Amino acid sequence: MTLSRRALLGSTLALPGLARAQGFTEGRPVSIVLPYTPSAGQEVNSRILTDGFAEYFRGGTYVNEHRPGAGTTVAARHVARARADGTTLLLATNVTFTVAQFAYRNPGFDPDADFAHISLLSEALYFLAANPKWQSVEELVAAAKRRPGELVFTSWGVGSVAHLLGVDFCRRNGIEMLHLPFNGTPPALIEIIAGRADMIFSTMAAALPSVQSNRLRALATPSPQRIASYPDLPTMQELGYRDFVMLPWYSLSAPTGTPPALLAQLEEAAMRGFATPAAAAKLTENGLVPAARGRSDMLARIVEDRRRNQELMRVAGIQPE
Repeated sequence: MTLSRRALLGSTLALPGLARAQGFTEGRPVSIVLPYTPSAGQEVNSRILTDGFAEYFRGGTYVNEHRPGAGTTVAARHVARARADGTTLLLATNVTFTVAQFAYRNPGFDPDADFAHISLLSEALYFLAANPKWQSVEELVAAAKRRPGELVFTSWGVGSVAHLLGVDFCRRNGIEMLHLPFNGTPPALIEIIAGRADMIFSTMAAALPSVQSNRLRALATPSPQRIASYPDLPTMQELGYRDFVMLPWYSLSAPTGTPPALLAQLEEAAMRGFATPAAAAKLTENGLVPAARGRSDMLARIVEDRRRNQELMRVAGIQPE
């Protein structure tokens, strides 16, 4: 577990504002618990979130608390057991609430009963990125059909979004590819750049530098529409893959038992923070799009994505650890 001071906002000269912030924190810092080691996506989301909180609550102290490990379950367990007073919040991903319960026999938390969900925050854009020798999705699929089991797709772990998308891709095409998981995105990309693997469904943020330097080729996106900064890149649906859409997300949750009035304030603060032009610009720079639409939208997405991911894990033959 690592801690980093995110922001110390407000001052003793702004007593009315600080009083509003301290109404639920009693002067204690608010910990934003992150499930991964420091990475652009979650850090950007946390910064926008805490800036929004500082504006809404007129002050406060906010701290990033990194608790990586076990497919986001280490962070989730910590928050599930924390005091339900708003001072410990979970900045989770879709993996936490739609994959972990199928990947682990005992994840150590109930994704529904142990959390009061607040809002989605943002969605991550993805590339189907390949070694530059592949000119198109069609060419890659044709080669995989000619050479069953020889082509390789990588991911940052069994049960990850990259893994599940790769499984879905192979299933839809009736092809067999070798899955090569790594402990993190950088080595998974390096394997493709080096020519020892062929493709990956990667976050746009992680793959973009290599795409821009022509070490990787972006072949398509599983987003529902074309990416504004890459208008010539087709969607998977445009290539004939019906409903092949994946927009992994970041979200905010609190421990069950957090007072409803406070949850409503946190929801409003998050939605306001992510609705600003500055927030949208910062997200775009990092391959993300705003998605802070509140609790009801988050609950609906959990149900939808959980159903799909459970089926993909069944197809992949992933057994709970």
